[in-house]
Amino acid sequence: MDGNDMITLALSKGRIFDDTMPLLAAAGIPVDPAIAESRKLILPTGDPLLRMVVVRASDVPTYVQYGAADLGVAGKDVLLEHGGEGLYQPVDLRIGRCRMCVATAADFDYASAVRRGARLRVATKYVETARRHFADKGVHVDLIKLYGSMELAPLVGLADAIVDLVSTGSTLRANNLVEVEEVMQISSRLIVNQASLKTKATRIKQLLAAITAAVPGD
Repeated sequence: MDGNDMITLALSKGRIFDDTMPLLAAAGIPVDPAIAESRKLILPTGDPLLRMVVVRASDVPTYVQYGAADLGVAGKDVLLEHGGEGLYQPVDLRIGRCRMCVATAADFDYASAVRRGARLRVATKYVETARRHFADKGVHVDLIKLYGSMELAPLVGLADAIVDLVSTGSTLRANNLVEVEEVMQISSRLIVNQASLKTKATRIKQLLAAITAAVPGD
C-alpha cells in the first residue's frame, strides 16, 4: 500500500491559488483561508498527507516534472511554453479561464499588414506559442520576449503587436489597444508527475477522482 505517502501539490499565488481552494474543499480537502496570506512556501491542508508548495507560475511544471511536487495546477499557457515533458495532464480544472490573443494599437491595420506579407515585430512572454501561431498562419514575425507590461510595447514603437492573455480586455482598452485575433482559449490543468503516478498510485488516483468530481460543469 502506498496510501501513507505524503503528496505535494505545487501552486502559484494569485488567481490559480484562489480558484483551486474551493476545488480542494469540494474534493474533501479543506484549507484554512488564512494561509492565503502566509509568506511560507510550504503550506498544510486539512489532509495531513497532502501539502502545498507555493512557486512561481512558470515554475510549476518544472517542480512536477522533476518530482519535487507530485501534482500541480498550471495554466495551459504555461504548459505550452514548458512543453509538457514528463507530465500527465488528466484534468482541465476549468479555472483561470481567459484567452490568448494578438493585440495592436487601435490605429494599426493588422489585417492589411498580414495580407501584404509584412514582417511584424511581436512582443510576448509566450514566445513558443506565438511562434507556432504565426508559423501556422504563414506570417513572418520577429519575436521580442518581454516579462511584463506588454501593452506598452506597441505604444512606444517596440512592437507592432503583442501576444498576451486577456480576460475582460479592460487593460487593452485603457491603453488604446484592440484584440485583432484569438490564439486560443486558456484554462488551468491539473498535472501529475508520471513517476509519482506509479509509485504513489493509490493515493494519487484517489485525489484525481475526488478533484475531477469537484470540477464544475459549463
